[in-house]
Amino acid sequence: MVQSVIHGNIVDIFSNSNKVAITDPVYPVYLDTNVMAGRSGRYNKEKRKYENIVYLPVTAENDFKPELPKEKVDLIYLCFPNNPTGTTLDKIELKKWIDYAKENKSIILYDAAYEAFITEKDIPHSIYEIEGAQNVAIEFKSYSKTAGFTGIRCGYVVIPKEVKGLDKNGNETSLNTLWNRRTCTKFNGVSYITQRAAEAIYTEEGKRQIEENIKYYLENAKIIKKGLEEIGYMVYGGINSPYIWLKIPKGITSWEFFDELLEKANVVGTPGSGFGLSGEGYFRLTAFNTRENTIEAIERMKKM
Repeated sequence: MVQSVIHGNIVDIFSNSNKVAITDPVYPVYLDTNVMAGRSGRYNKEKRKYENIVYLPVTAENDFKPELPKEKVDLIYLCFPNNPTGTTLDKIELKKWIDYAKENKSIILYDAAYEAFITEKDIPHSIYEIEGAQNVAIEFKSYSKTAGFTGIRCGYVVIPKEVKGLDKNGNETSLNTLWNRRTCTKFNGVSYITQRAAEAIYTEEGKRQIEENIKYYLENAKIIKKGLEEIGYMVYGGINSPYIWLKIPKGITSWEFFDELLEKANVVGTPGSGFGLSGEGYFRLTAFNTRENTIEAIERMKKM
């Protein structure tokens, strides 16, 4: 299963009465799948939020480190390196979430889709590097960005047998067993040819090619980051991630910036507001392109 499919399916093993905490801005699938499952409650048009979702702002003001929920929640979505901001949490910061989950009997749904892009030594590649995580965390892995599998639909989920949920009577239930039953009942697995492609990733040649690709994209990210900073933008991400998160000029919305960038430079990115309320005022660019196109895009933005 690919990342978005897993995120959509994992909610099947949890109660609709569970309280969900989601960082904001965030990969939209986390929120959308809980809305479709009926877990979000009503949408407040004035506040532009769902009543049963606990939003955890992630912005420059808090150094892109979400604060622990001020209320008890059952499910916590974390994605680091983050999509869309490209920022990370170190082991000390992540340990705070493990401790919170243990204290509140919460489950962390940890998306590690971009761990292969990590370059700094103190950034964990897996939540299971943190003591106690095996008791409270489910981790998602994807080949989409690591090996260019986007659209091929292949990834996997790790649910340690120590991770337990609570039924309505407070009795512990194995989430590993629930997920296995759900998957065997409703999913036939990816195609054989896709499985062979995934197998090839772990060969010596496959590892070498993937390492080359990731270095290539990280160099693109470096070019984008450096170029935007030369123009005068505040830029985040791009060091442990293929995503560049830039602060757009005041007095313009992220969609207006999208229009201006498209019309004046023929460059396409993603408006920050598409990732949530706290994404307004920001814009996402990605390193997934050729070196020539990356350099050309930055040169066009410099001429705007």
